[in-house]
Amino acid sequence: METKNHTGLSQFFLLGLSEDPGLQPILFGLFLSMYLVTVLGNLLIILAISSDPHLHTPMYFFLSNLSLADICFISTTVPKVNFQAQDKNDISYIECLTQAYFFNTFIGMDNFLLTVMAYDRFVAICHPLNYAVIMNPWFCVLLVLMSWIIMFWFSLIHILLLNRLAFSTGTEIPHFFCEVTQLLRVATSDTLINNIFLYVSTTVLGVFPMTGILFSYFQIVSFLLRMSSSMAKYKAFSTCGSHLCVVALFYGTGLGVYPSSAVTHSSQRTMMASVMYTVVTPMLNPFIYSLRNKDVKGALGRLLSRAGFGP
Repeated sequence: METKNHTGLSQFFLLGLSEDPGLQPILFGLFLSMYLVTVLGNLLIILAISSDPHLHTPMYFFLSNLSLADICFISTTVPKVNFQAQDKNDISYIECLTQAYFFNTFIGMDNFLLTVMAYDRFVAICHPLNYAVIMNPWFCVLLVLMSWIIMFWFSLIHILLLNRLAFSTGTEIPHFFCEVTQLLRVATSDTLINNIFLYVSTTVLGVFPMTGILFSYFQIVSFLLRMSSSMAKYKAFSTCGSHLCVVALFYGTGLGVYPSSAVTHSSQRTMMASVMYTVVTPMLNPFIYSLRNKDVKGALGRLLSRAGFGP
């Protein structure tokens, strides 16, 4: 088999979601609908938060950034999906690495923002008197900015390491978008350094934030158990409900993708798990926050009323 490195390789071939021609119109309609709902839902969340002075708080500042990251996240993968069963979806080498770069960046931003939001709830519940001092606007902006910088650099290192690998001419990727783990599987050169950095970055960007979320909620639960009023406990913990749902959805689908892809070579199972992770989760986040949060529902209602869609 002829192999070429990146200097001679012009494109990859993404095999897509299904080879069944009968499923293509259904998949196209389904993905188009989910994409539009995701973009519209998250955009409404951003507009509602920015237009309502009552929502100019750290929690909603982080939520608007999460919505922005979700819009960018789904826009990185879905518009490039091929729905023609008879054709392979060709993607240039540069486009593939660019897609992998931004996919890593935005998925990491979701991870960091969920961790920062857990810390925000911890401070609000356990240190309410110092909340305004600790979660001041400059500190909130710094947390988001540092998250972006960290993800930009980690993703760049991934791409620089991928750029040194060799691939066969006409390389086929059994997936519907370019992902680092899938590219490492089809590489024809040694991927030891790439895999080491992949495990290190997964630990740093996955395990540590998840540990931070668990620690924050452990402190919250411990604090609430010491409270005597059941009503106060419920009122305090109810502010965490939407965030807990999103965390469970994010990590639940994420754990369905990477461990399963590590132990099985079933591309179909990996792709189905990836659809949940990359498409369904960003679509559901706005519904979770708008349906479970009275402040967001009120802001959305006022926004739609001003736009002429409400009573």
